Amino acid sequence: MALSVPDSLPKMRAEGRLDPMKRLLRGCLTAAALVVAPLPALAVTGGKVVQDPNGIRRSVVLIESSQGELCSGAVIGPDLILTAAHCVLQRAAYRVVAVDRRFRKQGIRAIAAALHPSFVPGTTPRTQPGIDLAILKLAQPLGPEFRPLGPTGSYGLGEGETVDIAGFGLSAEAARGSARVLRAARLVSLGTLQAANRVVVVADERRLAETSGAGACRGDSGGPIVRGGPDGYQLLGIVSWSSGALHSRTPTACGGLTAVTPVSEHEDWIVSRAQDLQRLDAEQQIGWAPRSRARYDWSMR
Repeated sequence: MALSVPDSLPKMRAEGRLDPMKRLLRGCLTAAALVVAPLPALAVTGGKVVQDPNGIRRSVVLIESSQGELCSGAVIGPDLILTAAHCVLQRAAYRVVAVDRRFRKQGIRAIAAALHPSFVPGTTPRTQPGIDLAILKLAQPLGPEFRPLGPTGSYGLGEGETVDIAGFGLSAEAARGSARVLRAARLVSLGTLQAANRVVVVADERRLAETSGAGACRGDSGGPIVRGGPDGYQLLGIVSWSSGALHSRTPTACGGLTAVTPVSEHEDWIVSRAQDLQRLDAEQQIGWAPRSRARYDWSMR
């Protein structure tokens, strides 16, 4: 699928609306109109239900904890899931739920996780200064019909580039029963934002977060941002947090800005930890492991 700049973007630039938007990105963290989701799980607002069995369905999973938290994740290996670190911090049991070609759900338990060493527990995704990434090891492979997204070889996400988001979260913050359905939407990159850490910010390609549009919501944290199409998706980033629109009438964490951890900047860590987890046997020692003495942060049967 060819990449294109949305029709509205040149017009926004010509009208001088894009530069003010970029300035607003830097001030949005304290703006009352933007309420950033503080919970460990952010869903695709303004997206469409994924119905193509040969599309992004093969590369995205739902992550559930035994305490009821939901996130999404990107398949990066037969039994490895890349997600957001804040999604797997609880001392809980985790499992992933994938959908097969007939969109039937299958659950597989997670047996270990490796969190990025710079991530700071006890903070919100927006305020923690580290890297919001983690890798889950599954008890068994997902199967041949699932296609891993390669976390290496991608180049940076440029301003004005259109991308796709996919996740199992809510279709709207008030639609509490809408989670656990895979949805996808087209977004555009607004550039990088240096908050507590460095993220790439994406938004609805026409509304540009001025009013509510497409973007992440609760349940989408950990889900992938990709370019390309079914013949070859390229993983660009992992959803970390989201906000409401600049001119939202009510406080919300959905439909505005979506902050993404770019994978191209963390390839070495992803590859190294993925290799470590692939060597982990499902029957090894269980329990939480000190980071300084283990290849993983927790493991369990």
